[in-house]
Amino acid sequence: MSLRYPALPFDLRALEIFLAVCESGSMAQAARSLHLTQPAVSLAIAELERKTGTTLFDRNVRPLALTLSGGLMRQRASALIADARQIAPLLRDAKQGQVPIIRVGLVDSLSRTLTVPISTYLTERAGEVSILTGLTATHASELLTRRMDMFIGVDDLEELPGLERWELLVEPYVLLLNRSHGAIQTLGDFKKLAKSTPLIRFSARSQTGLDIDRHLRRLGIESPHSYEFDSPFAVSAMVAAAKGFAITTPLCMAEAKVASKDLMTAKLPGPRITRKLTVVARLRELGQIPRDLADISRKVLQESLEDSDTASE
Repeated sequence: MSLRYPALPFDLRALEIFLAVCESGSMAQAARSLHLTQPAVSLAIAELERKTGTTLFDRNVRPLALTLSGGLMRQRASALIADARQIAPLLRDAKQGQVPIIRVGLVDSLSRTLTVPISTYLTERAGEVSILTGLTATHASELLTRRMDMFIGVDDLEELPGLERWELLVEPYVLLLNRSHGAIQTLGDFKKLAKSTPLIRFSARSQTGLDIDRHLRRLGIESPHSYEFDSPFAVSAMVAAAKGFAITTPLCMAEAKVASKDLMTAKLPGPRITRKLTVVARLRELGQIPRDLADISRKVLQESLEDSDTASE
């Protein structure tokens, strides 16, 4: 069944004529500025009033004055005409692979690594670039409400249609320990540690925090609730200060950049859990920009992990 929409009571040309009369205060002057006859302008205004069912001008005064309805029409008509005049330049820019503005969400744990390279790329594709760091859940909500054009983070929208996804990498969760904790090799060692030592938690507002809490519940592990942070730096710094242990990822540690001889990592005992990082955008709205951004981000992240491995050797 085809959709039916009510007919608009005006077209852009009628609004353009209406605004010319508003600016000049006279239909005769508006006709001259538009290279039309005065009867043509008068007819266009009369037809606009008929179709909208209201009087737009007070014709008893000179120059013509707007009625209350006319003032409202002028505000909206000005915005519509301004937007319409931008269409042709925007299409020319789009033909050259550019858009007026790109708004990107970037999960906190990648901001140190990716802010500069993705900004550098996007400035070649957009007149204005807005990069907002924070939690993936917030970015996902803003993508769906069109306050954001794409985000880089943990994709928790996999079941929703109308989106395109470009995977960056999958990284394992690992134990982050203070050397005072000693070696943790078996699941039994891990359970003893969790029972006696506070877990420095990632916020439950984050997908990382939710993944870790879900994994611990599956293992039947409860750890004292003492500290919870959004920041990878805060988590790593607290472990370095011997305030507890953490479950984190290599990229979160690279983002934190906490240099301490007291920090060490270990394989997470028990079942392996991972974090998948993805570029998510609305389907086919930005051409090849999301794919290119994913290619650049993937390369930078892999290099960051290689540098971290080299530094830890």
